[in-house]
Amino acid sequence: MPEQIPTRFGYSDALLELGEKDDRIVVLDADLAKSTTSIRFKERFPDRFFQMGIAEQNMLNVAAGLSIAGKIPFASSYGVFVTGRAWEQIRTMISYSNLNVNFAGHAGISVGPDGATHQALEDIAIISVIPNTSVFVPCDHIETKKATMVAAYNPGPSFIRFGRAPVPVITSEDAPFEFGKANVLREGNDVTIVACGIMVNEALIAADNLKSKGVSAEVINLHTVKPMDEETILASAKRTGRVVSAEEHQLILGVGSMVSSLLARKHPVPMEMVGMPNRFGESGEPNELLAEFGCTSCNIFDAVEKVMRR
Repeated sequence: MPEQIPTRFGYSDALLELGEKDDRIVVLDADLAKSTTSIRFKERFPDRFFQMGIAEQNMLNVAAGLSIAGKIPFASSYGVFVTGRAWEQIRTMISYSNLNVNFAGHAGISVGPDGATHQALEDIAIISVIPNTSVFVPCDHIETKKATMVAAYNPGPSFIRFGRAPVPVITSEDAPFEFGKANVLREGNDVTIVACGIMVNEALIAADNLKSKGVSAEVINLHTVKPMDEETILASAKRTGRVVSAEEHQLILGVGSMVSSLLARKHPVPMEMVGMPNRFGESGEPNELLAEFGCTSCNIFDAVEKVMRR
């Protein structure tokens, strides 16, 4: 069994490494430093850490000012608060000016017992729609660290979506991670599965189960949701002729919608989507919630069987 580590620790691992190398790195948090793990940066670099309290809009405005002053800020909270409460500040103060401000938070139904109010299921949609702004949805602890390292020096604003619950580490330190370039984790000929975040592991499990049924599934890890790697997705869709998307996010205007829009414009093929079915979450254990709301390898397996019949 692979080691299981919360992806949020990849975020703070990167902050510590960045902080050692570059004194321009500063970190802001909205009274959730233990949960986001940015407290680790505070303990190492107290003079470059700013506890902003429960004031996400102000936090993002301060981050914009720090960027203008030559710093490289990272602002974090729960994903629903950092993207939802501060959306207008991100749009107008940060993205409109194309500032190098990085904001991050844990999201998805797997946030767990804190319930619907704390489970960001719309964040990919509302941030991806903003011009100039990149969106990272890494699949494990190692990839979250890589995404954070890339975001630090990537021009313009970046949103890094990580998780709270432990998840399997399925990539390696030497695995490629290139901004805007999806990784094909498994080659296949019958169907393409495009997944992001914790659903990448579920896609790999589904691919193993499909293989036993004689179905060859290609698995694409879309760690950079925006800009989306259209070339890799289209090449795979042209080869397999069928696509299934998988995300821990609302199906409406999420990754599946982005992929379907691409295919509709450039190469229409049968497609099915796995994700949150236009519902709010609820309190529960992460694995129970993922099963309840249809975000598991079994749901991907069923979606593949459905698209194969079309």
